[in-house]
Amino acid sequence: MQSPMADAPPDGAPAARDFDAATYHRISAPHQAWAAELLDRLALRGDETVLDAGCGTGRVTELLLARLPRGRVVAVDSAPSMVARAREVLGARATVIEADLTRLELPTPVDAVFSNAVFHWIADHDALFARLFAALRPGGRLVAQCGGAGNIARFLAVADAVAARPPYAPHLAGWRAPKRFAAPEETVARLRRAGFADARAWLVPWEVTPSAPADFVRTLCLKLHLEQLPEALRDRYLADVLAAAGTPVRLDFVRLNIDARRPT
Repeated sequence: MQSPMADAPPDGAPAARDFDAATYHRISAPHQAWAAELLDRLALRGDETVLDAGCGTGRVTELLLARLPRGRVVAVDSAPSMVARAREVLGARATVIEADLTRLELPTPVDAVFSNAVFHWIADHDALFARLFAALRPGGRLVAQCGGAGNIARFLAVADAVAARPPYAPHLAGWRAPKRFAAPEETVARLRRAGFADARAWLVPWEVTPSAPADFVRTLCLKLHLEQLPEALRDRYLADVLAAAGTPVRLDFVRLNIDARRPT
């Protein structure tokens, strides 16, 4: 998973936020379901080189590798713990690189780019699509999905309501997580500006009821909220949001599906 950008270090390169890779690996069952549908859209012969753009811990990369018995995968993520876990999971079966996707440079172009549940963590989609276009060989395809317009809107409204109360308000009131839940129309426009042809984007609702809601929302939905709070308030805020969300916790995910091609 590509980490959202934090404050820039002195050399101007964006710093990466890290993730709890062990927990992410354990609670990412919805990501496997999203990936299975996504892989069905990526028709592969089995001998291609495919970029997994935001590989996370490598669980989804394993599904991709199963469809490439004679091919190879270049797996990229910016989170150090995710990269370390992916290298353990994948071993010599994939080349795993720690890099920011908006600054990615590959020595050799790939036949396809695959990305599952990643792009909404990246603020600059114009830079992202430009780098993915450059990574593709002529005729190569981009097939991706991520959080789109309206993603977990009801849950985030609950989180905002709790954030407006003391003792959280001084830290969270009016703050918005730097994620980009883009709409299909703006996504297609960005893809075309980057040079892609046959660009399509569409939204699909996908409700998730996580089996371990506290771990799930701590690691994903509220990760950036919790980082804004002092350590002493984080568990309390998480508990208050979960109580306000009700039982069971139902998350109204909306997936933005993306298909595009680099012209020949």
